[in-house]
Amino acid sequence: MLALKNIEERLRANEETLTELKRENEGKYRSVIVFYIYISSVLFDPFSPSQNTLFCTVNLCTFTAPVNGIYFFIFYAHSSNQMVVSLHKNNQIQCSVFFLNPQTNANGSNGIVLSLQKGDEVYTQLWENSWVFDDENSFTGFLLFPCECL
Repeated sequence: MLALKNIEERLRANEETLTELKRENEGKYRSVIVFYIYISSVLFDPFSPSQNTLFCTVNLCTFTAPVNGIYFFIFYAHSSNQMVVSLHKNNQIQCSVFFLNPQTNANGSNGIVLSLQKGDEVYTQLWENSWVFDDENSFTGFLLFPCECL
């Protein structure tokens, strides 16, 4: 009878722990962080008074991590000339794509998983003397999972 009472007490304690953990984690992983940047060849027509002026600023093309976590990023670039594009985290190159002497149109992409802290910035940058088409490039990313251990 004593063994059964011990088992019941342990079961009750485990159920209380499980309930507490569920309460702590409720809503933690429901947020989804996703972004996508695609630059179009016609961002705005300065000669059209009826059109809003829209353009890509440094702030618009820079992803700033809203929470600590593990993120996935990918970028795509297309060119018919020499092209070097790099993905940066807080002004440090993390990965790049290179086409130095393409015979025809060339395209490339690269992806990376990064550990970011809230406020870290990630962006792509075209190197000096490199060219890409103005309407066939993209930069996207998403939060894989939040992580407080960073």
